Amino acid sequence: MKEITGDLWDHLGCAVIAITTCGQLSKKGEVLMLRGCAKQARERFPGLPARLGALIGQGGNRVYALGDGLVSFPVEEGAFDLPGLARIERSCRELVELSDERGWREILVPRPGCGGGGLSWQEVGPILRRHFDDRFRVIHPG
Repeated sequence: MKEITGDLWDHLGCAVIAITTCGQLSKKGEVLMLRGCAKQARERFPGLPARLGALIGQGGNRVYALGDGLVSFPVEEGAFDLPGLARIERSCRELVELSDERGWREILVPRPGCGGGGLSWQEVGPILRRHFDDRFRVIHPG
């Protein structure tokens, strides 16, 4: 795993981009994407909340390839829950497994739960380091 600074979206098309998400669906079956990179992804890809919502509705809150070079990375169950370290660790395992299956060679992950979620990088970093190999880049604005 390598840590880098910059804008997540500058890497769109060059790497698979992980979007930190929750598992809560609206009445229309769309996943709530209210803040952070999830909100940015919703604004860039208007059909994304419905696409991810359908996947969550069928298979639960887990890591999914979303198309457009994106992958979900659940950090919490509900949109207003606090991110959980156990949930982040599970998402790390799922992302590594999916990356192996798909043959992804570069995956960009924001610091999960460390923005609006309130977790510290000192808590989250060791979890990611345990699971992520040299294909993974953890990005933060700097």
